[in-house]
Amino acid sequence: MFKSAAGTAPMQPFKARKPRKKWPLSIKIFIALVFGILVGLCFMKNPGFATRYIQPFGTIFLNLIKFVVVPIVFFSIISGVISLSDIREVAEIGVRTIIFYICTTAFAVTIGLLISNVFKRFYPVLSVSGLHYKATKAPSVMETIVNMFPSNIVAPFANAAMLQVIVAALLFGFGIILAGEKGKNFGQFCNSASEVGLKIMEMILVLSPVGVFCLMVPVVAENGPAVLGSLAMVLLCAYIGYVIHAVLVYSSSVRLMGGLSPLTFFKGEMPAILFAFSSASSVGTLPLNLECTEKLGARREVASFTLPLGATINMDGTAIYQGVCAIFIASCFGIHLGLSQQIMIILTATLASIGTAGVPGSGMIMLAMVLQSVGLPVAGIALVAGVDRIFDMGRTTVNITGDAACTIVVSKMIDRLEAKRARRSPRVPVGDAAGQEDDGPEA
Repeated sequence: MFKSAAGTAPMQPFKARKPRKKWPLSIKIFIALVFGILVGLCFMKNPGFATRYIQPFGTIFLNLIKFVVVPIVFFSIISGVISLSDIREVAEIGVRTIIFYICTTAFAVTIGLLISNVFKRFYPVLSVSGLHYKATKAPSVMETIVNMFPSNIVAPFANAAMLQVIVAALLFGFGIILAGEKGKNFGQFCNSASEVGLKIMEMILVLSPVGVFCLMVPVVAENGPAVLGSLAMVLLCAYIGYVIHAVLVYSSSVRLMGGLSPLTFFKGEMPAILFAFSSASSVGTLPLNLECTEKLGARREVASFTLPLGATINMDGTAIYQGVCAIFIASCFGIHLGLSQQIMIILTATLASIGTAGVPGSGMIMLAMVLQSVGLPVAGIALVAGVDRIFDMGRTTVNITGDAACTIVVSKMIDRLEAKRARRSPRVPVGDAAGQEDDGPEA
């Protein structure tokens, strides 16, 4: 025991302070989400204030996310392709990813139709007279294919055209591999740029709770009465479909094909899920989703490919929305949809999710295509357009969760494929590797 200078009272030994336990990002975002809802309810009588003075800070946060997401996607995909060092393996990842997305989208629209058929007796009877809605023309299949390939290197970055960014990144990655030693320096630059982009992302994500709060307040302030109004049953039906699809399809996928516990998966994905719900932006959630899937054990080279592609073409939540809205609009117009028409909705919604990839407002374009495919009036979109933001929050959450599930599944598939190839490859004896036989010590 130490004594003080006066020699009277003993001095206590110094104890280092324990570092404060940091709250997980998911908890911070959840608290911000709850506060955003409560404050939004307070501004329901004056939503203009929330829109003018609170929403701009949320917009700034989203702008920062969108600013960093394109370079992250570009350089991360290049880094992933380089690390694979085999163009055939990239093709294997791409084929598995697209098959997964198409299958889950078909399941999603089927679930939406089934639930909507059960609940349609409870749908409100709304006036359909005087409805007007001009549908945006969807691009043809050939136009979509042509638009995937950029005409210059600047346009994809300037327009945040994710499909073009992905194609450009793949071409650069393949070029680096084929260039061999001469492409090594450029490959190192891309790896370095990818790491720098991820660090910038980490700095921006610290502001996630503030961004979530500022995005949530105006949504609740403007749409609170609408949610509790005549369209509440339709919204409830859609959200039941969102939950069922996530619990059944994604849980079984990550368990059976990804070897991961569904509870572990959803717990690890919670930060991205909460952010997607509040922001309603798949592309904006992409950096956070990359971080979450890597923590869950996904390979970076796989996540760098599947997540940007999924943010563009995977629309499971949107497919559920199509099924629910098609039955609801048909009920409002007094039209009965038979089995063949509902099968047509499944096919149209599944193909439209890829056909409208990267098109602004693709959700409404898809719904217009679905309605036209079964002869329903496109003007019926006006019935749900007023609360589309509330639908969008849920469907975006399902979309990004599906992207993450695909990433886990494809990563596990590639791991198994590589293990199988390693077992099949013949082992070279040590003596042969050295170019000599090991005859043992001389007598």
